[in-house]
Amino acid sequence: MATVAHCLFCFDVLSARLEKRDHLSLHQVEDLWSRYQTRFEELPDDEPSELGVERDLQDGHEPLSDSDHDLEELPSDEEEPAVAAPAPAPSTLRLPTISRLRAPSPASASTSSTPSSISASSSRFGLEESSSKASSSTSVFSFGRPSKQPSPAPREERYPLFVTWNTVSAQGHKSLRGCIGTFEAQELSYGLENYALTAAFNDTRFSPIRSHELPTLANYITLLHTFTPCAHPLDWSLGTHGLRISFTHNGRRFGATYLPDVAVEQGWSKEETIVSLMRKAGWTGRSKDWRAVGDLKAVRYEGKGEGCQWSTYRDWRDWVNETAREKVSKR
Repeated sequence: MATVAHCLFCFDVLSARLEKRDHLSLHQVEDLWSRYQTRFEELPDDEPSELGVERDLQDGHEPLSDSDHDLEELPSDEEEPAVAAPAPAPSTLRLPTISRLRAPSPASASTSSTPSSISASSSRFGLEESSSKASSSTSVFSFGRPSKQPSPAPREERYPLFVTWNTVSAQGHKSLRGCIGTFEAQELSYGLENYALTAAFNDTRFSPIRSHELPTLANYITLLHTFTPCAHPLDWSLGTHGLRISFTHNGRRFGATYLPDVAVEQGWSKEETIVSLMRKAGWTGRSKDWRAVGDLKAVRYEGKGEGCQWSTYRDWRDWVNETAREKVSKR
């Protein structure tokens, strides 16, 4: 299931791209988050671990900066679906994408999962801003629990996944800022990195996220599992299942998805959810006529999500940087 560490990793990937620095690996983030949660325990520090963290602390630079700062939507015709463009960088990999809230597009392989004005996460986030000076240089240092050998990276699980970015106002109001995902199972480090960037920069409903927005962001990760064909379009449970539909109308093929939390957040019944999904996919008929649409099929799935706000990432990353400074000063 999704974890806070997954969200922290996405934040580190995004802020590193905006600040033009290297980001930590998923394995490093998971290890450092675990240490951060137990930081008040008394730990011996006579031997450093070999966990590498990329920063430049030896040349007078400040560490990390705040900066200045759906079912894949089925094409509406029979053409081969297109692959969405990756986030803008030579190292970004091309992946089939799903936009949680994107309007229908005849040649797109991606889809939306809620109306664009709706929050993509079921968690409630606060807002805390902080600022510091950016640094784009890097170095490697080690710190933390004693360890004779670096801990090996575990074999990664593979999941279909969605990465969602929300902005959070000072009053706690959430607004969707980008959401992209895939139903193709991904190794988590690969999928989270690329979809964090693609959701931030390539969701065509929004302008690319900029550095000054970082303190207003919240991240939400949903890992999907247990895909089951429905016996009929209402053969699923509110609050438990996400829904992926496909249907033919006027000789064209349509499809869309909503993640498990969407219908409950909006207070919809199952029938209202189906009608909303069909409209998102491009259907323009009367609500009462949805049952007459030919070849309407549905697949239900489950997904466990986890959210994290910028303030949590900022506090954790400040601890990482401070621990690094202490290690450098002891040399």
